Amino acid sequence: MTVAHLVIVMPAYNEEEGIRGFIDEIREHVAPLVERVTFAVADDRSTDATVAALKRIDDVHVHPQPVNRGHGPTALAAYRAGLALEPDLLVHVDGDGQFIGPDFTRLVLAAESTGADVVHGVRRSRTDPWYRRVLTGAVGVLIASAAGRRVPDVNTPLRAYRPDALQRLIDAVPVEALVPHVHFSLAEARGGFVVRYLAVTSIPRRGASESGTMWGGGVRALVPPPRLRAFVGQALREAWQLSLKPGAPLRSIRAPRRVETGHPSA
Repeated sequence: MTVAHLVIVMPAYNEEEGIRGFIDEIREHVAPLVERVTFAVADDRSTDATVAALKRIDDVHVHPQPVNRGHGPTALAAYRAGLALEPDLLVHVDGDGQFIGPDFTRLVLAAESTGADVVHGVRRSRTDPWYRRVLTGAVGVLIASAAGRRVPDVNTPLRAYRPDALQRLIDAVPVEALVPHVHFSLAEARGGFVVRYLAVTSIPRRGASESGTMWGGGVRALVPPPRLRAFVGQALREAWQLSLKPGAPLRSIRAPRRVETGHPSA
């Protein structure tokens, strides 16, 4: 099976040490499965040489953001840039390189063999600080209670989307949303999207420094950084307003209707 045009989208912030090697690794592993692969990188006003590291690479399109806005808005900008390239399949992954090349092969194969609207890469053996793992688990419990079923790794940044399914989600989420993947996961569970889950390997951020760690403190921090604590409160308020409260706008999102293709049913 071959994907005509695969687009890999990445939000990035201060990832000069590892991002080019990460892109090379992804390309090497997906190339046998696709006719063409394109990378769209949304750079969140990096203060290092992230943008320079990606210059003059034919299949990499870099989109510097007008201001530093954080991960959520930058991820959404990357998604929009990727959709504009008219892909047949779109994969999102963070630019910090916490995944391995073979799992991109498996992700693409899973999307193509099942015909799913989205395939989530469920992280195993995460190397993030304990408080980020706890936070992800707590959000997962909240989403499960709202959706009526458990969603593994609700905020995973590794996802493969059909463009029409993704477009419905992108159109419904404000461009400045802090936690778009949480909104996506809940809307997918409620809205009848065909979702598959694939266990993937999680590795430490690529690069010797911790300059790309947006929350400060790095992986060895013993307590949640102040910036992260403030963010959690903002994200919970946003989740309530957009996805959780009665009448919230994202409660009405529904999956695109599918023409029967012979793929396994949900």
